[in-house]
Amino acid sequence: MRSPYWVFLVLLLLLGGLQYRLWVGSGSLAQVTELKQQIAEQHAENERLLERNRVLDAEVLELKKGMETVEERARHELGMVKEGETLFQLPQK
Repeated sequence: MRSPYWVFLVLLLLLGGLQYRLWVGSGSLAQVTELKQQIAEQHAENERLLERNRVLDAEVLELKKGMETVEERARHELGMVKEGETLFQLPQK
C-alpha cells in the first residue's frame, strides 16, 4: 500500500521540476518573451539601416553619374568657386 504514495510523491516532484523550468529556468516563458522583444527591436534597427543604405546608394550613383552633384558639394562643403566667379559671404545674424 505504500507504493502509490511514493509514486504520487515522485510524480509531484517531477511536476514541480517541470513547472520550475517553465516559469524560471532556461527557456522559460519570461525568457522567450524577452527574446521576442529583442528580435522585434533588431528588425526595426535593420529596417532603419536598410533605408540609410538605400539613401547612401542613391547618393553614390548620383556622384558617379553627374558632375553637378560633385560641383554642388564642392561649393557648399568646401567653399570652392569656379574660375571667374566672385564669392560673397554675408554675415549671419
